[in-house]
Amino acid sequence: MRAPNAAVEERLDKTRIVITGMGIVCPTGSGVDEAWANTAAGVNGIGYISRYDRALTQNQLAGEVKDFDPDRLFGRKEARRMDRVAQFALEASRQAIEDSGLEITADNRYEVGCVIGSGVGGINSFVEAQQGIDARGHRGIKPLAIPKILSDSCSGAVSMVYNLRGPNHCIVTACASGNNSIGEAMHIIRRGDAKAMVAGASEAAIVPLCVAGFNNMTALSRNDDPATASRPFDLNRDGFVPGEGAGILVLEELDSALARGARIYAELMGYGHTSDAYHITAPMESGEGASKAVEFALRDAGLEAEDIDYINAHGTSTPLNDTAETNALKRALGEVAYQIPVSSTKSMTGHLLGGGAAIEAVFSIMAIRENFIPPTIHLEEPDPSCDLCYVPNRGIQHEVRHVMSNAFGFGGHNAVVIFGEYQDNGHLQ
Repeated sequence: MRAPNAAVEERLDKTRIVITGMGIVCPTGSGVDEAWANTAAGVNGIGYISRYDRALTQNQLAGEVKDFDPDRLFGRKEARRMDRVAQFALEASRQAIEDSGLEITADNRYEVGCVIGSGVGGINSFVEAQQGIDARGHRGIKPLAIPKILSDSCSGAVSMVYNLRGPNHCIVTACASGNNSIGEAMHIIRRGDAKAMVAGASEAAIVPLCVAGFNNMTALSRNDDPATASRPFDLNRDGFVPGEGAGILVLEELDSALARGARIYAELMGYGHTSDAYHITAPMESGEGASKAVEFALRDAGLEAEDIDYINAHGTSTPLNDTAETNALKRALGEVAYQIPVSSTKSMTGHLLGGGAAIEAVFSIMAIRENFIPPTIHLEEPDPSCDLCYVPNRGIQHEVRHVMSNAFGFGGHNAVVIFGEYQDNGHLQ
């Protein structure tokens, strides 16, 4: 094996990655200002399913994106060429790129790429195609059915619309897809393959196939009250509520951002990821695999447990996840875990599957910007096995300099990212 290149090692040690743009489409709002204001205020984005006849499924609730009009956003012709998942990704990317002020030109287009993940990709188009073939045979399949179904339709659409000719990936790691996409985009910049990356994830899986499938594996809440169905860390939680949407960040090499005078929201400081290698759907009860991802993210960031001011939890509201995540945090952080505020914004948005961590990255960065920690709503009766500080029902003003955001997915995927307040002196004290 060849020895590592010294210049590459030095670059990996010194390259700093900052966030210069953000975009979001989610159940608590479209656009960062609206989504954050509602999430910080504890506004519940979960309601009765309107995407299909909910008599088809036992579950009645979801976190749907409201007032999303793809024809207005993209024009009717272009909207019909994309699945809903790509529409979300493209709109969130538009917001993020415009917010960043990054101009993609003939001179830099090979220096800007995208990594946009999705758990199930174009599932709406998959269902439509199956219905078409059932009704009319091969004549019922539209010419663009396959491109619309593919998970990489999100990154493909964004790269084509904005002429991003740098690295272009789609990461599929179930509910960890958002954090893995952000973390791998960071590595792409660190190793010098790009100066900026559009990174995040999208999901649009509120269809009977997915809802019934998750229900039949007993992962979804059977509670039909929007005010109590998604209740992470509560003793009476009984499963997650599905959600939809997309979150996108513009990640940029610090020197590049400074050179063009970009506004810097925060710094992406650390990324850790592991595999449970344990069970296709259940987390390790001990939290061992997830705790290692936490440790690796801290090591990558050069931080200690005491440096973390807030943890945006995976916090799905399933009995297994919330206990395992609590165990993981205590295992990785020790007694310090009891001193760190932890909250689950999924209590308001539902679980966006592959898109969840991406919108939570936006919320994490806004927590730093506003020195405010959003609440875990619907937490009325704490589970004794979940004994950390979960910020129940009302958000709190709190100094936030470093945020850890967790994401864990079916297949044993564990991905953790750490964002920090940007300091222009080159160090976070």
